[in-house]
Amino acid sequence: MKIAVFSTYRYDEEFLSRFNTGHELSFFTVALTEETVKLAEGFDAICIFVNDRVDSEIIKTLHKGGIKLIVLRCAGFNNVAIGTANELGIPVLRVPAYSPEAVAEHAIALILTLNRKTHKAYNRIREGNFSLEKLMGFNLHRHKVAVIGTGNIGKAFCRILKGFGCLISAYDPYPSTELQDLGVKYGTLQETLNDADIVALHCPLTETTKHLINKETLKLFKEGAMLINTSRGGLIDTKAVIKALKTGQLGYLGLDVYEQESTLFFHDHSENVIQDDLITRLISFPNVLITSHQGFFTKEAMEEIAQITFKNIDAFSKGEELVNRVK
Repeated sequence: MKIAVFSTYRYDEEFLSRFNTGHELSFFTVALTEETVKLAEGFDAICIFVNDRVDSEIIKTLHKGGIKLIVLRCAGFNNVAIGTANELGIPVLRVPAYSPEAVAEHAIALILTLNRKTHKAYNRIREGNFSLEKLMGFNLHRHKVAVIGTGNIGKAFCRILKGFGCLISAYDPYPSTELQDLGVKYGTLQETLNDADIVALHCPLTETTKHLINKETLKLFKEGAMLINTSRGGLIDTKAVIKALKTGQLGYLGLDVYEQESTLFFHDHSENVIQDDLITRLISFPNVLITSHQGFFTKEAMEEIAQITFKNIDAFSKGEELVNRVK
């Protein structure tokens, strides 16, 4: 198949080229938008990532241009108008699970860095400052961690937490018997958030989970608690979180995703004035740590993404069952 691959970087080309099963790939560094959709004309399929925008109008344009397949090289699909794609007979295939340990481990890295302030200690030592003042953290052992969402990544996260000796509470419409056997206690959202020292988000972004963390749910947090989000930026009401940081209701914030990240993440803005006032405000807090959607970014995850992506494409080409189709 002739495939247009959007939002690509050197590492995308490297892994997709290595695991290509015989398709003709054209790489575009730009994201798919209404301005760039014309680049897909003449192709059989498009391959997109988390910040490519595929709304109803763009899908209609893709359909007119001959696109027969939309392939996501990620798990999330909230950026795609699935209903329109299905109406036009364009299957949308995703990578439902790729090295969940990669994202889970990154969430742990955010927790440990915020808690033990290793990023600040690193900078101090480089400046010859060996003081321990303001670097005190807390033991994770015996502290309560609230895990919102226990799919593949949430499960991997819980297994790691057990090694630290944490008390784990979880909220998910579909409780995992595997995690219950490990001692994870399921409850309502309120029960799970109540008195938690750390809250970690591992759920998908849907109409019901959008701004799951808001001014009301933040009131349930233990004063000074830590919030970690490595899932989707839209799970958090950023303005409400900023207010909670200012009052001290929220003591730490670790983000690998951000609601308005599509105009910022994966690009170098070091020579530009950032126009997003919310993220510049977040960056100004000493107890906030932001990474640029790199939770997935491990060698193992990139290999799995490429391999599953081509399995999806090959299944479509051969008329086989599309096991990873989003409906």
